Amino acid sequence: MARPLWLVRPRADGGSDYVSFQPAASRTPGHGGSPMTDQAATGLDQVEMREGSHLPPQMPLLKRRQWLPSDEAELQSRRLQQGGYRHSEPLF
Repeated sequence: MARPLWLVRPRADGGSDYVSFQPAASRTPGHGGSPMTDQAATGLDQVEMREGSHLPPQMPLLKRRQWLPSDEAELQSRRLQQGGYRHSEPLF
């Protein structure tokens, strides 16, 4: 997974469930990453997966956050799309 990816599934209450995939290579201090949160053990073939929900105008809720190998992140992305998630621009 070379680029950031957002997947979104609408909910009945008007909100959205979201999953974002952020490759380690795209998370530099000037682009959403920081030395404090990006651990040295995280290689460039790792992808951060963030799962949450959003109901505007409320703040987004982060439910889970984890690092995955790039190939596992690709597999997870395909599973989510089969489960009703669709590509989206970033929600926030």
